[in-house]
Amino acid sequence: MKRNELFFSFLLVPLDYIMIILAGVSAYYIRYADFVTEIRPVIFDLPFGEYFQALSIVALIFLFVFAFTGLYSIKSPRRYIRESFRVTQACSTGLMVVVILIFFRRELFDSRFIVLAAWILSIIYIILMRGIIRFTQRFLYNYDIGVRKVVMVGASKTTDNLIGEFSKKKNTGFRVVKRIREFSFETEQELLEFLKLNEVDEIIQADPNLSKVELLRLYDFADENHITFKYAADLLGTKVLKTEVTEFAGVPIVEAIRTPLDGWGRIVKRIFDIAVSSVLILILSPVLLLTAIIIKLDSHGPVFFSKKDDGSTLYRVGQGGKLIKYFKFRSMTPGTDSMRYKELADQNLRKEGPMVKIKNDPRVTRFGAFIRRWSIDELTELFLVFMGDMSLVGPRPHLPEEVAKYKSHHKKVLTIKPGITGMAQISGRSDLSFEDEVKLDTYYIENWSIKMDLSILIRTPLAVIRSREAE
Repeated sequence: MKRNELFFSFLLVPLDYIMIILAGVSAYYIRYADFVTEIRPVIFDLPFGEYFQALSIVALIFLFVFAFTGLYSIKSPRRYIRESFRVTQACSTGLMVVVILIFFRRELFDSRFIVLAAWILSIIYIILMRGIIRFTQRFLYNYDIGVRKVVMVGASKTTDNLIGEFSKKKNTGFRVVKRIREFSFETEQELLEFLKLNEVDEIIQADPNLSKVELLRLYDFADENHITFKYAADLLGTKVLKTEVTEFAGVPIVEAIRTPLDGWGRIVKRIFDIAVSSVLILILSPVLLLTAIIIKLDSHGPVFFSKKDDGSTLYRVGQGGKLIKYFKFRSMTPGTDSMRYKELADQNLRKEGPMVKIKNDPRVTRFGAFIRRWSIDELTELFLVFMGDMSLVGPRPHLPEEVAKYKSHHKKVLTIKPGITGMAQISGRSDLSFEDEVKLDTYYIENWSIKMDLSILIRTPLAVIRSREAE
């Protein structure tokens, strides 16, 4: 663990305490502010001195809760959105502990407003403070302060990608100081000589083709030289599996869990989809109406694209390979959809997979180019989410003729409902290869959580703003 990381990890404890105190003091003065007392007069006597003493004890209770929930675990920084959820959960748990203590002591706190305001403000203050800490750490990385010096092992594309990412984004906190393509006895001696003159914090093995013998020797080498060992899992070459073990007649039976979206996960996701899609439909209804009007004025043809060129119903493939009726705002000249497989086939940017993506598509209308660029044409999918054919987050829904070209490992994406947005959309949208999309969607399917859905939804607008190759 770098000294810089230890310092910032330790710093979180007093800063969290100060933020909780500040939240409580802010809530107290807000309650006594004129604009609040005019609405709800103060009918209790709560001297600030007594209140501050109680607040100091409550802040200590919150710190114990934070420690118990893992907010002070000393490891590489987690994603800011995930940490914000953890802070919210920890503050809520702290509030419940305080309420329970008040109940058992048979004391009735004078102001529910102060309690609720302090709870909300503590979440806001701590999230902001931790954001500042995170920004400071990443700012210092630009000056090589606290950076973890890494030896990369591997000759794969994954290794190249990681090295490129670390060199391009200094705020990741990693700097590659040496690369070896394999771990032979010769390179082991070379690395030993390198360690005599240079500091190394981590060894990252990023080649799935490394032999088991090499891998074990590399692990032992890192352990003997007191270097952190990490390895990168190539999701295209390996399967990410969650397992559950049960016992029958004394024999452990391992079940491979396809996705956490079995059982309660599926119920929670469906409730979430209904709630959020209904709210978004209401909020975006003016945009939907205006889009329909402009499409009608801009070009001849229907408002929605729901029929193929031969007049048959447009379908997409949903969960389990089931066909679902599909529609979206029309962005092309009517009767030109099938050109993608004929006249425009040689302009396909994604010939390595079943998908068809055409740059500067001549079929697209003037307004169609605009709604495609900003993904407005797909807002109608909110109705499919509400009806249960799609989800807010999941793999993209593909055409039956595209799914017919899937290889066996591609069919993993049909495990769950297709989504409006997903891991692939926030990671590169149409610029990704089809194999990369499958890799990301597989990871999502096998590691789903409601936090992941919220994170993807929050990051989707930024992904829409970014430019892409196939507009």
